[in-house]
Amino acid sequence: MIWTTRFAQFSYFDLAAVTLLIAGWLWIGWRIENPPSGRPSVSLLMEDFRRDWMKRMVERDPRIFDAQLAGNLRQATAFFASAAMIAIGGGLALIGNTEQLAGVAEDLIQDSAPAFVWEVKILVVLLLLSNAFLKFVWSHRLFGYCAVLMAAVPNDPAHDLAYPRAAQAAEISITAARSFNRGMRSTYFALAAVAWLAGALPLGAAALITIAVLYRREFASNSRRILQRIPPESSGDTVS
Repeated sequence: MIWTTRFAQFSYFDLAAVTLLIAGWLWIGWRIENPPSGRPSVSLLMEDFRRDWMKRMVERDPRIFDAQLAGNLRQATAFFASAAMIAIGGGLALIGNTEQLAGVAEDLIQDSAPAFVWEVKILVVLLLLSNAFLKFVWSHRLFGYCAVLMAAVPNDPAHDLAYPRAAQAAEISITAARSFNRGMRSTYFALAAVAWLAGALPLGAAALITIAVLYRREFASNSRRILQRIPPESSGDTVS
């Protein structure tokens, strides 16, 4: 009964905006990873490039460049995992001072909602950030697995295990990148959820903008057009 009374402090607009945020987060993730046939997303296009990377690695000697690139990918995941952890800590500290936050909100946006309302709003942000943190950590570990598999690829391209091991490394790299992308999307929607502090309408608008931005980057961006370009075939002629 107490919980029913507390949640009654949220309007139907709040419920609709939060539903839009969560549904949009789930839908855009599914759409990016399961694009319509003939219209691949940037993430899906990059999977083919990752497979090509590992094939070229087999023939490259030495493989210093590949090792550096794998290390850079791990550093990126570690950076975002650390940033998510710091943001989570800040959110938890903010929950402990919701009365002060309520006072600031009353002065700035004339909202006299009780502390419980602000706690729930911050909790939504923290849940999205926690999901992002877990995705980044798992991505970091998978890129570590990928580095080990890359090191296990024989130096001789003619070796029976050279290309099979490279293919394994490519698939692990793709899985790691997929987890990293999911973490990034959670971060985007966590930022959109911050708009709920200003009200239900700002939250709904932020959710729609986030969905539109992600859709454009994956399906209508200039980077996607570049990735889809087919390089001209080499004629094999030698210029004298």
